[in-house]
Amino acid sequence: MSACLFCKIVAKEIPAEIVFENQHAVAFLDITPHAPGHAVVIPVRHAEALTGLSDEEGADFFKVLREVDKALLLAVKAEGMTVGINQGTVAGQAVPHLHAHLMPRFSGDGGSSVHGVVNRPSQEPLADIAARIRACIPKENIVH
Repeated sequence: MSACLFCKIVAKEIPAEIVFENQHAVAFLDITPHAPGHAVVIPVRHAEALTGLSDEEGADFFKVLREVDKALLLAVKAEGMTVGINQGTVAGQAVPHLHAHLMPRFSGDGGSSVHGVVNRPSQEPLADIAARIRACIPKENIVH
């Protein structure tokens, strides 16, 4: 997508502080960081959500996420890491290109856990929700 900000970073049409790249994913520092080393990992091919990635692209995306996580922890001497993906505008996705944020965490940084993002627990029994989810997963993908 030629108008996509992240696609332009992949194409080197706009500058970014790239910390890692391979054939499937690119990691760069966020231009409005919430912590030292706050990085973003994106797939090279434009996809708005995880479901838009092939199995190979998805696996490599998470491998890169893991490698950058390890590097960030060492580089900025973080005590922890918050990893987050916002999918869809209702979830706060500002750039419609799948991306995962890696936010290094430090004692006293004022942040909270992902549990602070939303607080609308279901009134429906967990077993009912679980049954609906299982019904949506193709049988060939279920491992027993």
